[in-house]
Amino acid sequence: MSQSIGIASDHGGKALKEKIQAFLKAEGWNVKDFGVPFDSQQSVDYPDYAAQLSREVANGSLHRGILVCGTGIGMCIAANKIQGIRAGLVWDEFTARMSRQHNDANILCLGERTLNHDRALDLVRIWLHTEFEGARHQQRLDKIKALEQ
Repeated sequence: MSQSIGIASDHGGKALKEKIQAFLKAEGWNVKDFGVPFDSQQSVDYPDYAAQLSREVANGSLHRGILVCGTGIGMCIAANKIQGIRAGLVWDEFTARMSRQHNDANILCLGERTLNHDRALDLVRIWLHTEFEGARHQQRLDKIKALEQ
């Protein structure tokens, strides 16, 4: 896999971030880690990490990104403030699939405190291997892009 993916977390998502990063590397992804080191006890602000990763996805330096915090909600809100980002918070197989098929999500958001970690890895796998359907969904993404102008 020659594509690059970014991953970041705040202090509330660092354990799941580490598991996802190991999974991604095993799958052959080139992973850029923006998140809090696993051994850090420092409390940090999730918008700082979401912004760093999202800017690199938006400018094309990274193909996709994954953000993890306690619930995934804060990371998702922050990421979606960056022009060109379509971050999706997912919690089951259906939302993971639909975030890609219909919304072409370029950032996946997950909650460390809300998901079983093995299930979270399954959701990452689904998200990575699901393609955007295009067609009528592209027209809707074009309307979202127009909202950013």
